[in-house]
Amino acid sequence: MADTVLYEVSDGLATITLNRPEAMNALNVEAKVALREAVRSAADDAAVRAVLLTAAGDRAFCVGQDLKEHIGLLVQDRETGSRQTMNTVREHYNPIVRALAEAAKPVVAVVNGVAAGAGFGFALAADYRIVADTASFNTSFAGVALTADSGISWTLPRVIGPGRAADLLLFPRSISAQDAYDLGIANRLVPAGELRAEAEKVARALAEGPTVAYAALKEAVAYGLTHSLEETLDKEDELQTRAGSSEDHAIAVQAFVNKEKPKYLGR
Repeated sequence: MADTVLYEVSDGLATITLNRPEAMNALNVEAKVALREAVRSAADDAAVRAVLLTAAGDRAFCVGQDLKEHIGLLVQDRETGSRQTMNTVREHYNPIVRALAEAAKPVVAVVNGVAAGAGFGFALAADYRIVADTASFNTSFAGVALTADSGISWTLPRVIGPGRAADLLLFPRSISAQDAYDLGIANRLVPAGELRAEAEKVARALAEGPTVAYAALKEAVAYGLTHSLEETLDKEDELQTRAGSSEDHAIAVQAFVNKEKPKYLGR
């Protein structure tokens, strides 16, 4: 796997690290391919019970598309009459967001600095966002005459409401970590110096938790956002039956009776 993205699995936790700190973790083609494959690997690996999405350096989580590379590709498209450059949404961004959002395990995004454009979108595709108090967010798209991608037109209105989402999309600007927390974008706000330790603690707790139940919770929330109450009640019935049949549920009940801390197996 290319070193623009690092991938490591330890004790059920997959850590995916965007690794272009010199470019504020901007997404060139190499990085997008590597990230797509890393996220898919984490989602598909049954040994992985939680995912930590983080970034190298202290300036940026990810500033989105690498515009320096993008300019060259646009020129190439004009010269050849092709439109290949914008295929990146279909070929890279969409698969990355789907894998993050649909993974049958919790995904934690660790936002250490600027999260802009697709970087913002990837953070929103995670289930939980731990944000440094020095970080910031920016939709960015309209600022370079583009529309939303990386799932942000779906995730952002659901997190902060359609009116506030329209404001941030139509008038892109940096919003502080505190503002992001107040809006509900950040689930947890921590001092920058404590970010990695706090993120590791949270992610490892999730990796040791009831994975089947976590997967069902993710599916239930996503389903409920786009279905009626009646349909959602039926889905809850289906998912609760699945969770109730898991080994982890039996372990949890026995541990409760014995007044012990459960040791989950993730199945």
